[in-house]
Amino acid sequence: MKKLPHVLLPTLFLLLFCTAPAAARTESPSGDLFQTDSTGELLAQLRNMPNIEVGKGITFRPKNDRFELTMRFRMQNLLALTFDDDLSLAKTDARVKRLRLRFDGYVYSPKLVYSIQLGFTGYDAEVLPNGNMNIVRDAIVYYVPSPKWNIGFGQTKIKANRARINSSSALQFVDRSIVNSQFNLDRDFGFFGEYNLDRTEGFDLAFKGSVTLGEGRNWGSTDNGGLAYTGRLELYPLGHFSAKGDVIEGDFAGEEQVRILVAGAYAFNHKASRLGGQRGDVMPDGATRNIGSYFVDFILKYRGFAFYTDFMGRTCADPRFGTGSSDFVYSGCGLNVQTSYLFDKKWEIALRNSTLFPEREIHALTGYSRRNQSTFGVTRYIIGHSLKVQADLSYHFYDRVANPAGKLPGDGWEFRFQLELGL
Repeated sequence: MKKLPHVLLPTLFLLLFCTAPAAARTESPSGDLFQTDSTGELLAQLRNMPNIEVGKGITFRPKNDRFELTMRFRMQNLLALTFDDDLSLAKTDARVKRLRLRFDGYVYSPKLVYSIQLGFTGYDAEVLPNGNMNIVRDAIVYYVPSPKWNIGFGQTKIKANRARINSSSALQFVDRSIVNSQFNLDRDFGFFGEYNLDRTEGFDLAFKGSVTLGEGRNWGSTDNGGLAYTGRLELYPLGHFSAKGDVIEGDFAGEEQVRILVAGAYAFNHKASRLGGQRGDVMPDGATRNIGSYFVDFILKYRGFAFYTDFMGRTCADPRFGTGSSDFVYSGCGLNVQTSYLFDKKWEIALRNSTLFPEREIHALTGYSRRNQSTFGVTRYIIGHSLKVQADLSYHFYDRVANPAGKLPGDGWEFRFQLELGL
């Protein structure tokens, strides 16, 4: 990271000192020039100026230390080209994919922490099926009595699978895998808790859980009487990763010792009214379903090398809604495997293979019995994950079934180029 305060603060101090009124200056007994009336006030103002650091935002902290505010923004500009199997251009996508503003800090006490995140692009803020707007991504307050545990109330990510817990700003590909896109739980509103064994060295573990509305972010209310319950257990057999390496893709910290994470999670959404639980369209005719989701994650990092495996899936006793309906709950599983190597913290190459396996009962509705995406990615890090240029090339393949209910996209290639900038 490149820090700015050591450049800004001396410069501002010099400007303010040089422009101070001459009448306010006097000679000290030793002959030194100093400002008797305003030096203390000036130094206090400088101490309370915002701290600016690329990747860590702009932080404001007043003299009384009763609150702290860190403001961040980031954007992702994307160009994507989709080609048929014969390499003819089928689709062009050029847009600002993500544009987000985030506020973090504490109020009254460092133990009372808040986090707010807003999204302003169509990708983030599309209208929900119930008509509600979708700008607010996170709005949660945590009580953090110690590093070992905390409890929060509000809206944020459900801590279920590794790929979703990772911020989209900390990915080694242009975007997450098709497996995560199909099965992740995204965000919800409710109560969230976390416990960490918090050992400095050696074996460690963490448990994360939540009880939420079950309808996803910004839904507001439900009258079906169901809630969603999620629990995740994380094991660190060889100790914690450096610099939050368990939630940042690639071995950017350059682990000097082998680090491993093994984690599992399960979520039960009672009387879900959306096809994906917390996501997707509303089920037809006011129907509800009990939906279970399971996740298994493995991470290994060592000296620039990183390896990930994500296995996840969804269960539903009755995924279809009658022979006349094309709606269905996507039940089945998926496997994602990816690996990478980082050269001198500047260039990274990565490979990923992602496969979806829908249950046989819905093959006619999905149109395939297996979907695969293989991706090769290159990233040039300029200021870590805060300023980077990424490109990846993917091949999409569908193992089609006879007499599908709908038309599938063709097999083919996709090239994506993305610029990430964040403060």
